[in-house]
Amino acid sequence: MAGGYAGYLEILRAKHAARLLTGTLVGRLPNATSAIAIVLFVRAEGASYSLAGALVSVYGVASAVGQPVLGRLVDLYGQPRVQLPAALVSALAMGFFAFAGTDPLPVAYAAMVVGGLFTPPLEGGLRALWPSVLRREDQVPTAYAMDAVAQEVMFTVGPLLVTLCTSVWSERAALLVLNGVGVLGALLVVLSPPSRAWRSAAREAHWLGALRSPGLLVLLGALLFVGVAMGSITVAAVPYADDNGGDAVYGWLMAALGLGALVGGMAYGARQWAGAPERRLRVLVALLAVCYLPLMLMPGAVAMVVLATLAGLFLAPVLACAFVIVDRHAPRGTVTEAFSWLVTMFTVGASVGTGLAGPVVEAGGALWGFAVPGVAGAVSLVVLLATGRVLAVPAGGGLVAASSENDPNRAAEPRFSSGDRA
Repeated sequence: MAGGYAGYLEILRAKHAARLLTGTLVGRLPNATSAIAIVLFVRAEGASYSLAGALVSVYGVASAVGQPVLGRLVDLYGQPRVQLPAALVSALAMGFFAFAGTDPLPVAYAAMVVGGLFTPPLEGGLRALWPSVLRREDQVPTAYAMDAVAQEVMFTVGPLLVTLCTSVWSERAALLVLNGVGVLGALLVVLSPPSRAWRSAAREAHWLGALRSPGLLVLLGALLFVGVAMGSITVAAVPYADDNGGDAVYGWLMAALGLGALVGGMAYGARQWAGAPERRLRVLVALLAVCYLPLMLMPGAVAMVVLATLAGLFLAPVLACAFVIVDRHAPRGTVTEAFSWLVTMFTVGASVGTGLAGPVVEAGGALWGFAVPGVAGAVSLVVLLATGRVLAVPAGGGLVAASSENDPNRAAEPRFSSGDRA
């Protein structure tokens, strides 16, 4: 890996790398901004927050279900044949919702199901492309770290774009514009030579697909509880903010979590790490869990923002390390599906954390609400420790960095198996 932060610049200078990263982030904007965009639109239509929350939940569940299904289709049929049609269908469903509104209600729910279910698996697709885009195998972990950092930027900028669209135009326009921009992002990816040339490695026919890997199942279980931790913080921070300055403080706390992840991810990806990533993940998850505990001190707003930054510090490193482990443990030919399962489990965990923290906060206040992420992080660590032997054994075949044999840009480059990565 290139030394220091120059490694990031080296990756971005690789042919097609900046285009793929930008296209993926832009293509994921509809999904990243769906919660706030739907809530604002439903409220502008005069409906209740309860209905807005229900619609957002349906969209989120549908997206979680659709990601691994579409990911498997990408592995079978290639990226352009799946990613672009999915993006178009999802955008059309959300556009229909923007014009139809919440009446009749069954139609609104159906639009949420279709919009979420067909959210294109661009995130998993990008991670599948990195080995074929980068010329050196040791650059791939750095690319994964940069990917995790870029996500934090997107989830910070996305809500700001929603509020900008609503203030300049309207809530309906925000839905239409962001979903339209998402299609453009998908186009930017699927029309690129690496995406068009990419082919998954030959796979063994099995109905479980990527889930037949015991190591991958362990990783997904651990990341489920990391998602629980993140989801619970967003709820626990609400009553704290109510007592310490209101919505502005809540916004600062959420921004601080993202800032911490941004700083941690940049630092993590800027250096080479020795040893197996499975062992390193246990250390990172332990640090993540420990850094959640100071939130229970609940000091004044300024100090709490500092603690929130600390709480987010190890999230991006955990995800970046997990990406490498997915790469090692996914069965051959299931790369996109495996990464999509990671997205799904993290999303489900965040939803569970949100639902769990609500009753905990009502029963014990913000203090016990902030205890939930620490407990969830500890459970994630227990899962990793209890299944250490399973996680220590990669799938064997690994993932081949698949590229088309007809691609002249790749003909002279070695193809490496992720199963060989340290």
